[in-house]
Amino acid sequence: MNKVIAMSSLQIKNATKAYGTVEVLNDINLDINSGEFVVFVGPSGCGKSTLLRMISGLEDITAGEMRLDDRVINDIDPAKRGIAMVFQSYALYPHLTVFENMAFSLTMARAPMAERKQKVERAAEILRLTHLLDRRPAQLSGGQKQRVAIGRAIVRQPKIFLFDEPLSNLDAELRVQMRAELIELHSRLRATMIYVTHDQVEAMTLADKIVVLNGGKIQQVGRPLDLYDDPDNKFVAGFIGTPTMNFLSGQVTDVAHDHIIVAGLGGDPKIPPLPIPFTGFDPSIRNIELGIRPEHATIASEPSTAAGLPARVTLVEELGDLTSVHTVLANGERLVAQNHGRRHQGTVETSVHIATDKALVFDTSGKRLRPAST
Repeated sequence: MNKVIAMSSLQIKNATKAYGTVEVLNDINLDINSGEFVVFVGPSGCGKSTLLRMISGLEDITAGEMRLDDRVINDIDPAKRGIAMVFQSYALYPHLTVFENMAFSLTMARAPMAERKQKVERAAEILRLTHLLDRRPAQLSGGQKQRVAIGRAIVRQPKIFLFDEPLSNLDAELRVQMRAELIELHSRLRATMIYVTHDQVEAMTLADKIVVLNGGKIQQVGRPLDLYDDPDNKFVAGFIGTPTMNFLSGQVTDVAHDHIIVAGLGGDPKIPPLPIPFTGFDPSIRNIELGIRPEHATIASEPSTAAGLPARVTLVEELGDLTSVHTVLANGERLVAQNHGRRHQGTVETSVHIATDKALVFDTSGKRLRPAST
């Protein structure tokens, strides 16, 4: 199948959205390149859907500028922007066939029947809907309805596709299937796509580039594994990754050239301070938090060992090849260890070993402290 969608780029400069005195988005700056699959991710209320609607034209921009292929689109009617949006609800007409639903925009534009037929059949072939064109929505599964909604967008041949949490209404198995189909669709169309979700697993598996939002501001932009391995702040570190990153408070008691000494981890005074690799640490900083991924924490094989952090097991999740052990430390902080293998944790009292060379360091404001370049 030849490419059927023209790729386009989008530039957002200093975009702000406010409803009266309530500011929903603040100073958004973002470049989306032609052909990218970009995912906006963040908790409910962070502004990600509002930003998507501003791009589509369904919401006005309070301040700032949006450019589509170097053309300012702030005041352009949504129908004339060359953008197609796929919503969480399928929004299919129940009395129309799949063909008629997919061709609806072309019908309203009075396109010739031959053009409608050609474009719908091309989209149906891409989405494996050819055998369903004569059916009505009531005769389709949830996944098939969502593909019809996507097909309706494809026939418009937009410059950019927008997806607003399109998989939220599907069950878990179908969501996994549809994620794979969206990846395949992007590969075949090579179109620019912007996708909104609150599910960081969807973001990690779909995106070329993730935009993490919180509190109406962009927290970080980058490739999925870059955000996972090298987050800018505590919010991004905690939001990206399942189970979420562990955070342990501590005090820096000594600073050397290539490491720091951290005391107070876990709240047990019997635990000796730990050396954490770090080059060029600011000696004026004392209170920190260490970020530890669950895969970098290991439950001791014996009930307790001096080298680990004493902990109480509260929950064991046996997930087949992975086992997640949820614990509580002496100071009440929670720590999850996730390791390969099937191992039942038979004791409540245990200790947790952390890989200090994998620890990330944050100050008390949540800012990531990075070692100096060597």
